[in-house]
Amino acid sequence: MSLESVRAFFAEKAPDVAVIELTTSTATVAEAAAGHGVAPAQIAKTLSIRIGDQVALVVTRGDARLDNRKAKAVFGGKVRMLDLAEVEAATGHPVGGVCPFGLIAPLPVYCDVSLKAFDEVVPAAGSTHSAVRIAPDRMATLTGAAWVDVCQEPG
Repeated sequence: MSLESVRAFFAEKAPDVAVIELTTSTATVAEAAAGHGVAPAQIAKTLSIRIGDQVALVVTRGDARLDNRKAKAVFGGKVRMLDLAEVEAATGHPVGGVCPFGLIAPLPVYCDVSLKAFDEVVPAAGSTHSAVRIAPDRMATLTGAAWVDVCQEPG
């Protein structure tokens, strides 16, 4: 169902974007990078977070880590990662397939500025075997995402 909601999202908003399905798992950054032939940094991972009562998604480059100090300053409170059950309940996507597309209900989406290092990134597409290739700016536009700086410097 999750993969289908992503397909429907792109059919409506960006029919030129193809959902790529692999026979191997792309549930981790390393698996996704190997499967799609890109560097781990080019994988756009989606973090499901909670700030107080608000759930939001933050899309970062694959090798980035959330910087708690920056995130607290940007979001105005302590940031906590959702647990596995909360992630699927909030997004409609299984862990390993979480993306900002085809969500079960609208959520605030944020893209970390670290993604701007790439012309194209590879986020998941609703399953542990699917992804899309998309420009970071286009992904932000399609999902209504705001750009934020909430990650540690890669390195």
